[in-house]
Amino acid sequence: MGSFSKEADEPLTPAGRLFLQPLMNTIIHCVVGFKNPIDITKSKAAIMDSIMVQHPRFCSLMVRDRYGFEHWKKTQIDIDRHFVVVHGDETDCHDVDDSKVVNDYLAELAVSTPLSEDKPLWEIHVLPAQKCAVFRIHHALGDGISLMSMLLAGCRKADDAEALPTVGVAENRRESDGTRRNWRGVLGRFLKMILFSLVYVVEFVLRALWVCDRKTAIRGGAGVELWPRKLATARFWLEDMKTVKKAVAGATINDVLFGVVSSGLSRYLDHRSPNALQEGLRLTGVAMVNLRKQPGLQDLSKLMKSNSGARWGNKFGMLLLPVYYHIGGADPLAYVKRAKAMIDTKKLSLEAHFSYKIGDLVMSWLGAKVASMLNYRIVCNSTFTISNVVGPIEEITLAGNPVTYLRANTTSLPHAITMHMVSYAGRADLQILVAKDIVPDAEFLAKCFEDALLEMKEAAALTSNKT
Repeated sequence: MGSFSKEADEPLTPAGRLFLQPLMNTIIHCVVGFKNPIDITKSKAAIMDSIMVQHPRFCSLMVRDRYGFEHWKKTQIDIDRHFVVVHGDETDCHDVDDSKVVNDYLAELAVSTPLSEDKPLWEIHVLPAQKCAVFRIHHALGDGISLMSMLLAGCRKADDAEALPTVGVAENRRESDGTRRNWRGVLGRFLKMILFSLVYVVEFVLRALWVCDRKTAIRGGAGVELWPRKLATARFWLEDMKTVKKAVAGATINDVLFGVVSSGLSRYLDHRSPNALQEGLRLTGVAMVNLRKQPGLQDLSKLMKSNSGARWGNKFGMLLLPVYYHIGGADPLAYVKRAKAMIDTKKLSLEAHFSYKIGDLVMSWLGAKVASMLNYRIVCNSTFTISNVVGPIEEITLAGNPVTYLRANTTSLPHAITMHMVSYAGRADLQILVAKDIVPDAEFLAKCFEDALLEMKEAAALTSNKT
């Protein structure tokens, strides 16, 4: 293949090149459920008129020059090649749970269907019988924040056809003004930042080299990304999570989510390996953290400006977030309290920024293959992946069709469990993708998480009554 004009082609970012490597090849699935049947012709026209196909990444081929370097090369969009209409078995359709059909389809996509490189790296799969559309977008095009911002730019409020959705703001704890003004408090915080950063950076490097979690009934490893998958959904009410949050001073929704995950995994392991695990056993999660100056979803016009602090693309760091196995206990809120204490120290550190910078340096000095190998080892040496994206706070429409749910997951990783939560209109759905030969009962695992939140809510109510 010959060389390309510099004016016509844009080189891939380091993170984009990373996600095209065989070990880290990742596709994001954004799942949109609709109230009314999907009009395919109208949907194609809406996509062609949307800002999505005007974005350079979405109307470009990924090509390699003679030296093996990847570039984006502008091309014409053939919308028919990007729409895949999935007609399932129509027999006994009234007896089948639509959510299960969609989850089974996504589980199959997670391991068996790559995106063709002879067209821009995105597709829309439509399941008409389930009134559902799956946006399949390669991670090289952008991270979850960029892509969700792109999707919502084409949506409108259900009660106002001209208004863009209102997106919830990601929570961030702040110290009191008095603490910030106190020089001793500032100095103490700075020293803690140095200490925690040093500890976590060393841990991060060791995790990439050889340190790994102990083998349990839920841990994956090298090659597990190729194993058959199963997908289940844990459904939460945001009001329940806020009730628990209020019961733990200074907590956030992310603290509650991690407390629920810690409790749910402990419940599940107690079911799978009763009395076989040591109390306090560490299970390490990998979380991607948005590093843009403005947290949460972004104004798309800002994301598309190269000089913006928001910036389009992949702008995230990696955190190692440990949870610990505990057998029951008198206080369900203890899981949230432990999660809050751990996440507080992580937020004080520069671990996420270090992981982003070191990834850039490794890509520049040693190349994409070495960088992907190190990332792959971190995943192999830990137990699960988790992410949380804050979505619209009210009901929305897409192409004039009311949206009933928003969910997200990715293609397979060496983890046996990957979890992605998206909130929408008062609810939060946690997609749980598992290697079914390791975690055969994904629905039971989802119920463990749901029961954990309900138990915490009851404990929070009792705490509130006592006060």
